[in-house]
Amino acid sequence: MRLIFEGHREVYALEQTLLALLPEERPVYEEEDPSWAKISLSYSGDRAVAVTEMSYRGETGRGECARVLTGTDYEKEGQRRRLLQMSFFKAAQQAARIAPPWGSLTGVRPDKVAVAAMDRGETPEEAQRTLEEDYFVTPRRARLAAETATVTRRVREDLRPGGIALYVGIPFCPTRCAYCSFVSSSVEKSFHLVEPYLTVLKTEIASAGKLCRELGLHVRAFYMGGGTPTTLTAEQMDELLTALTDSFDFAACGEYTVEAGRPDTVTPSKLRVLKRHGITRISVNPQTMEDRVLEAIGRRHTASQVLSAMEQAAAAGFDHINMDLIAGLPEDDPEGFRRSLDTCLQLGADNITVHTLSLKKGSRITLEGLRIPSAEAVGEMLDYADPTLRAFGYGPYYLYRQKYMSGSFENVGWCKPDGENLYNIYIMSELCSILSCGAGGSTKMVGDGPGRIRRVFNLKYPVEYTSRPGKIEENQAAFAAFYQRTDDEPSSPASGPNEKRD
Repeated sequence: MRLIFEGHREVYALEQTLLALLPEERPVYEEEDPSWAKISLSYSGDRAVAVTEMSYRGETGRGECARVLTGTDYEKEGQRRRLLQMSFFKAAQQAARIAPPWGSLTGVRPDKVAVAAMDRGETPEEAQRTLEEDYFVTPRRARLAAETATVTRRVREDLRPGGIALYVGIPFCPTRCAYCSFVSSSVEKSFHLVEPYLTVLKTEIASAGKLCRELGLHVRAFYMGGGTPTTLTAEQMDELLTALTDSFDFAACGEYTVEAGRPDTVTPSKLRVLKRHGITRISVNPQTMEDRVLEAIGRRHTASQVLSAMEQAAAAGFDHINMDLIAGLPEDDPEGFRRSLDTCLQLGADNITVHTLSLKKGSRITLEGLRIPSAEAVGEMLDYADPTLRAFGYGPYYLYRQKYMSGSFENVGWCKPDGENLYNIYIMSELCSILSCGAGGSTKMVGDGPGRIRRVFNLKYPVEYTSRPGKIEENQAAFAAFYQRTDDEPSSPASGPNEKRD
């Protein structure tokens, strides 16, 4: 679709709106396209008016929104952006005959609106109505957002100054899944990289721990992801966790999570190492319990191996065990997804995360054009998951969306009472800084006040990460400078959280 802007340059916001509402379209500017949208912004004093005129597959639509801009420049900027997005949504409703589940919301964090509403004094029920009436969100999704917003606000109240989360990335997997676009190397092809990688990682951990002590920061939640951390041997994991406890003060840490996402990497000896080092939470993430789907996504394990891994994890006595499922995987269907969820419920995980397939550009699904379920089929899967999980005593506790999601749905973390993973809430709701160590890591620095968020990125690939230690030093210097900055100095805003990497 050709995008034409008049009176503004909110290019990124409107590109993301287009991709969320009409995921089969891509924004173009120079070349002609039979589908187009002209998005205009004009002013009369403090009153701003946004108008979108759209032509889509022979149909036309027009959306108009207006309001008086109030507050700080930062707040006015957000109000202008919202006007433009709403006018685009209204035009797309008419031209494309769409009724997306999340209405006009296009961002990563749809429950952000509910958090803001409750911060203004609205009850969860009133925040839900706000989402339905002002943003055209369906009742089921509005309820999800109000519920996760309630959890976010409760967790936010428990944070204290100086609290951060710590992420350590292990960018190795047994094989690469068809849906994956994360930086992850197959150990089959890169076994020789593991030891050099761990040597540099332990050095980074030591300097990061020293930096946190100097800045007076304390770790509230620890998360080791990937890749698949349990690709490491028991001995390598023992050395890495020892380096962490030697470097960081975990006295205030409430949870210690390690992803054991691939069941073909789980062994009793590795679980004993994790337990000995105080790990309280692990993830055993099948993504599906259908062997034909596992084969289609390139996993070299069977559903029976998931059962074995869960038995071993239960025997090891971890406080919390998470299982992930993905709705919309190649060769899956609603019946297969239902069987997968039912099996996970029988296995006793107190956390179950239900993802919607996101079609990433670098994934094999996209590159090879693998057959995937329709958006309607994915909707059936999610429509089964929500009431079923509730019936088994699970509640939603964190929520986020990604680009190119099947049906423009969502990812939801569900848990039994008191089973929330704080790290997921911290990072998705941007409640505190996330200090990341390892290749592909993204350090997010969160300060007080609007716009006080900044990100720095570690080098993506193990080879460049190990060969350029100067980048680690540069990122840690930026982290130190952020905390040494006075409150009235601005920092550049950033969007998008670290995503789970399994």
